[in-house]
Amino acid sequence: MIGFVGVCEMSRRVRRKCTKGTQKLDLSDQPGTDDADYLKLNEDGFVDWTRLPDDTVIQLFTHLNYRDRANLSSTCKSWRLLGSSSCLWQSLDLRAHKCEWGIMASLASRCSNLEKLRFRGADNADSLINLRAKNLKDLSGDYCRKLNDSTLSVIVARHNLLESLQLGPDFCERITSDAIYAIGFCCPKLKKLRLSGIRDVNKDAINALATHCPDLYEIGFIDCLKIDEVALGNVVSLRFLSVAGTTNVKWDLASENWSKLPNLKGLDVSRTDVVPNAVLRIFSSLKSLELLCAFNCPSLEEDTTVYTKSNCHGKMMLSFFNDTFSKLSPIFPGIEKERAIFSVWRNGSKEKDGNLDEFMTWLEWILSHSLLRIAESNPNGLDQFWLNQGADLLLSLLQSSQEDVQERAATGLATFVVVDDENTNVDVGRAEAVMKGGGIQLLLGLARSWKEGLQSEATKAIANLSVNPAFAKSVAGGGGITILASLAKSMNRMVAEEAAGGLWNLSVGEEHKGAIAEAGGIKALVDLIFKWPRGGDGVLERAAGALANLAADDKCSMEVASVGGINALVTLARKCKHEGVQEQAARALANLAAHGDSNTNNAAVGQEAGALDALVQLIRSQHDGVRQEAAGALWNLSFDDRNREGIALAGGVEALVALAQSCSNASPSLQERAAGALWGLSVSEANSIAIGREGGVAPLITLARSQTEDVHETAAGALWNLAFNPGNALRIVEDGGVPALIHLCSSSMSKMARFMAALALAYMFDGRMDEYALVGSSSEGGSKSVGLERARRMALKHIETFVLTFADPQAFSAASLSSAPAPLAQVTESARILEAGHLRCSGAEIGRFVSMLRNQSPVLKACAAFALLQFTVPGGRHAPHHVNLLQVSGAPRVLRAAAAAASAPLEAKIFARIVLRNLEHHQIESSA
Repeated sequence: MIGFVGVCEMSRRVRRKCTKGTQKLDLSDQPGTDDADYLKLNEDGFVDWTRLPDDTVIQLFTHLNYRDRANLSSTCKSWRLLGSSSCLWQSLDLRAHKCEWGIMASLASRCSNLEKLRFRGADNADSLINLRAKNLKDLSGDYCRKLNDSTLSVIVARHNLLESLQLGPDFCERITSDAIYAIGFCCPKLKKLRLSGIRDVNKDAINALATHCPDLYEIGFIDCLKIDEVALGNVVSLRFLSVAGTTNVKWDLASENWSKLPNLKGLDVSRTDVVPNAVLRIFSSLKSLELLCAFNCPSLEEDTTVYTKSNCHGKMMLSFFNDTFSKLSPIFPGIEKERAIFSVWRNGSKEKDGNLDEFMTWLEWILSHSLLRIAESNPNGLDQFWLNQGADLLLSLLQSSQEDVQERAATGLATFVVVDDENTNVDVGRAEAVMKGGGIQLLLGLARSWKEGLQSEATKAIANLSVNPAFAKSVAGGGGITILASLAKSMNRMVAEEAAGGLWNLSVGEEHKGAIAEAGGIKALVDLIFKWPRGGDGVLERAAGALANLAADDKCSMEVASVGGINALVTLARKCKHEGVQEQAARALANLAAHGDSNTNNAAVGQEAGALDALVQLIRSQHDGVRQEAAGALWNLSFDDRNREGIALAGGVEALVALAQSCSNASPSLQERAAGALWGLSVSEANSIAIGREGGVAPLITLARSQTEDVHETAAGALWNLAFNPGNALRIVEDGGVPALIHLCSSSMSKMARFMAALALAYMFDGRMDEYALVGSSSEGGSKSVGLERARRMALKHIETFVLTFADPQAFSAASLSSAPAPLAQVTESARILEAGHLRCSGAEIGRFVSMLRNQSPVLKACAAFALLQFTVPGGRHAPHHVNLLQVSGAPRVLRAAAAAASAPLEAKIFARIVLRNLEHHQIESSA
C-alpha cells in the first residue's frame, strides 16, 4: 500500500474539505475549481481517487520514486496505463536496484523517451543494453571497478545520442584507452565526459574525442595514473578541463600544449603535484582562462607568491589559503553577502546568462568532487579551512540544482566531521559549523525528498553528525526522529541502512529513546531485520545496534520484545556470520536481559528457541567484540534460574572457562564479562563444581590480580561463589588464590571487591575445607596442614583489618553504651556498602553466615555479622528476601547470642545488634 500523502504535494485546485462522520479530508474549495466534483464522496462515504483527471494523476506520479510509481500503477487499469506514460520515464535512477536482463527488458517499453539514466555496478551496466533507450543523452555510473572495455563499448555503440557520460568517483580500473576511443567514435554529440581512475589515457583515445566530438566542451580525467598532455591540446572545443588527482602529469608539456585551447575557461588541478612555474605559464598563455581550482596542491602551498602573481594576470585561483567566496565575488558585482554567491546565482534574474550558468554548473561539480575527496583523505592542518569556508561551501552545494552535486555535498558533510573512523569521533567545531550554517534543516529537507539517492546521502550525514550530542538534540527538535523512523521503512536498502544508522546514533542519548519509540522507530528497526535477513550486513548491524541502545531503556525494551525483537535478534545471533552483526545482536540481547525484575525479558530471551545455544557459540568467536557482548548477555541471563541451567546444558561452562583462560591479555571489558558470566553461573552449586572441575579457578585468580577495578571486582565475586564449595576452596588455595584475595581485601579501591574477597577468604577458612585438605599420604597431609594454617592466619588477619576499617571508634563506643536507635544508625551509616544491596544470597549462603556466628574465631564472627548487616539494611534490593531467609532459619536466636556473648569482639556484637534491628524493621514494615 502506498502512503503517498505527505510524500508529495497535490495541486491546490483539488483541495477542499469533505466531512463524513469522523472522516475529514482537507481539500479546500477554490473558486472556479473544475476538478472538485471528481472528489465528492461516493455512495459508500469515501473519496474515489480513481476519478481524478489524468493530468492530476500524472502530476502525482512525478513526486513518487520508481518503486512507488509501480505500486501505485497496480491499483487499477487506468492508473496502470497512466503510470506507463513515457513522460514519467525520461529519467531513471537504478542505483538501488539489481537489474537483471529480464527486468531491463520489461522496462524497455516505458523507456522509449528515456534521456537520463544512473546505474551502479558492472552487473547493471551489462543489462543496460536491454533498455533499448535510443534517445539516451545522459548516462552516469558509479561502483564501476569491474566495468570493462567491451561492455562500455557496446553501451556507447547502442546510445549514439549521448551528450554526457560520467563514470566515477570510484576508479574504473578495467577501462582503457580503447573504450575511450570507442566513446569518441560512437558518440559524435558528446558534450561532457567525466572518467575516474583510468590507468592510461593515450593520444589515440584523446585524438578520437577531438576528431569526432566537435561539441565536447568538458573533460574530466580524474584520479588517473597517466594522460597524454600533448593530445589534450588538440581538443580545441574544451571550455572546462579537470585533471584533479591525476598523477604523473608532465607539467611543462601541459602548460605548453594546453595554451592551444582557445576557449578554456576553467581548469581544475586540485590534488596534483602541479608546480608554481607551470601555473604561471598557464596564466600567461591562456588568455581565455578565468578560473584555476588548486585545492590540496602541496607545491603551490609551499610557495604562496603564486597567488599574488595570479591576480596580476586577472585570473581567479581557488585554494586552501584564500577565501573561495571572496575570490568568486567579482563575478557578481555589488553582491552584499559573499557567502550567498551560489544562492544569488541560482535565484538570479529571469534573463539567464548561459555562459555564467555553464561556468557555475561546472564549478559546483568540481568543488563537490574535490571537497569530498579531501574530506575522505582527511589531511592534517585543515581545521581552519573547514571551519572558515569548507563547511559553508558544502552547505552551499547542498542547495545545488544538480542532484549528484547535492549527494556529494551531503557525503562530504558526513565525511569531514568524522576525524577518527575507527572510533567514530566527530569534531565538535566542524559539527557546530554545520549547525551554524543551517545544515540541520537543509539535511532534513533533503531527507524528505522523494529522490532516494538524496535521502540516502542526507541521512548518512545526519547519522554521522548526530554523534555530537548538541547536533543530535537539534535533529530531534527539528523532527528528524520522525523522518528517520519513516525512512527506516524504505524499500531502498541504502536509505533504510543510513536511517537505521541515524537512529543508532540518536538512541545513544537517553532523552531520545522515548521519541524514537513514539515515532514507530522500534518496530521499523525490527522489521528491517526480517526484511533483509541475508546480504544486508550493513543494515542489519545498524538496526541491531540501534535496538541494543534502545533495549537499555526499560520501557523501550518491553516494546522491542512486544514487536518481535527477541526473535529477530536471536535469529541474527544464530544465523548471521558477519561479526559486526553478531556483536550488536548479542549486545541487544544483553541489554534486553538487563532489567531484572522490572520486566520479563530476561526469561523471555532464555526461552526463545536457540538463544542460549547461539550465545554460547558466539563465545567461541575469534572476534573480541563478539565474545565480549555474548559473555555480557550470558552474564545477565544467568540471573534467571532456568537460564542458568540452560546455559550450562548448552556448554556454557566449558565455553566461558575457555574464554577466561584465553583473555588474560584481552581488553578489560572482555575480561570483566568473562568473569561476570562465570560469577552468574556459579550461583548454582552444580555449575560451581563444574567450573572448578573445568579449570575455571586459575584464570579467575589471574583476573583478580588485574589493576582494572571492574575486572578484579567481578573476579572476586566469582571466587566468592566458588569458595562456597570446599573442593573449589582448596583449588583456590592450591592455585595461589589466597595472596590474590588478600591483596584485593587490603588494597583495592573498590569496597565491593574488598568485601567479596573477605567473604571468599571467610568461606575458605571457616573449617569446611579441612577434610579436603588432608586427602593424600601422611607426609603430604602434614605439609598441607602447615601450609593451610599459615594461609589461614594471614587470611584472618586481613579479614579483621578489613572489618575494622568500617568500625568507627566513636560511633562504636556510643553504641556500646546505649540501646537507643540513633547510635546504631550512625554505625550503620559508616559501615554500609551501598553496592552490596544488589547481592542476592541463597538460603545455604545465609545459613553459612549464621553458622559463622557460632565459629570459635572472633574474626569470622565479626565478618559474618558485618555481611548480614549489608544484606539486611532497609532499602537494599534483596533485603526482604534475606530477612525472610534469616527468620525461617531461626537466626534471631543466634544473633541475640552473638550480641550478648562476653567473649565476642565489640564489632561482632554491634553488627549483630544492627542485624536484629533490621529484622525488626522489616517485620514492622511487612505487618503495616
